[in-house]
Amino acid sequence: MVVAPYTAAHRQDWDEFVAVSATGSFFHTINWKTVLEKVFGYTSMYFLVEEQGVIQGVLPLFLVKNPLGRKTLISLPFAVYGGLCAESPSASQQLKEKGKSLACELGVDFLEFRHVVANGDELPIKELYFTFIREIFDGEEKNMNAIPRKQRRMIRQGIKHGLESKIGGKEFLREFYTIYTTSLRNLGTPAFPYRFFEILLDVLGEQCRILSVWRHNQMAAAVMTFCYKDQLLPYYGGGLPQFLPYAVYDFMYWELMRYGWEHGYKVFDFGRSKQGTGAYDFKRHWGFEPTPLRYQYYLPHGGDIPNFSPANPKFQPFISIWKRLPLSVANLIGPHVIKYLP
Repeated sequence: MVVAPYTAAHRQDWDEFVAVSATGSFFHTINWKTVLEKVFGYTSMYFLVEEQGVIQGVLPLFLVKNPLGRKTLISLPFAVYGGLCAESPSASQQLKEKGKSLACELGVDFLEFRHVVANGDELPIKELYFTFIREIFDGEEKNMNAIPRKQRRMIRQGIKHGLESKIGGKEFLREFYTIYTTSLRNLGTPAFPYRFFEILLDVLGEQCRILSVWRHNQMAAAVMTFCYKDQLLPYYGGGLPQFLPYAVYDFMYWELMRYGWEHGYKVFDFGRSKQGTGAYDFKRHWGFEPTPLRYQYYLPHGGDIPNFSPANPKFQPFISIWKRLPLSVANLIGPHVIKYLP
């Protein structure tokens, strides 16, 4: 087996390998690489292991530099999942060693593998996040019965308040972006640039949909969802504060689940959340069981695993200030900040 750098000639074989691999994900596909390169200008370093011309494993990496010149290698930026994707222990080990040698060569502070399941035990693990995944059943009754009683009541409350859903693409992007940036500003979090979402829709096509919730002809909430194989992954979204009493979030995810069973999707991936947060509790209340994500790190210079969690006390002053920024100011500054928080 030979480790080789990815080239455009590998694209179809790469994506086909990822699609059938047990550890492959939407974020391992070349479309995600394309989006990050176009929007953020990161340097991609993608590698594969081949045997007799057949791919046996892949490792997608991005080099991320901060304004002070510090460097990191991440697999993968802005992604729930990443890291090694291989069919055999030997292919996995070759790719892991390639990543480690590259980290030393480039002088990075750390190399991060965003694994779901730990790949070996020689690299330290951080279990900061949990993922929430559940089957989408066939038909309304089975899916409704799988949701705990309290959340079923919230869904019906949304229906009673006259909420409606629409699903589409670019026609909803401007209103979606206003809702998304308002929600993130209120959480004290920088938002992505508008261009990021434009390019997601351009590159992904039907693999990227916006489900919007409306009340009295006004968009109240929306979620951008990735559609990959038989999976739905609601990934970016929010709701306007004045509509939260109408159970817009419960209604929104119910309508997305409806879209799923009506269009043949089998898996609802609620994404990652940190224990002790409102998002974590919300997903638990929907009947989803948490699974820890085992992100692994290679630290060429030793030291501790980095802690970039918003719960880190050193970030609290920044979060507090960000929550008080006018939305226009937050939207102006946010895209320049988020690039360095992958």
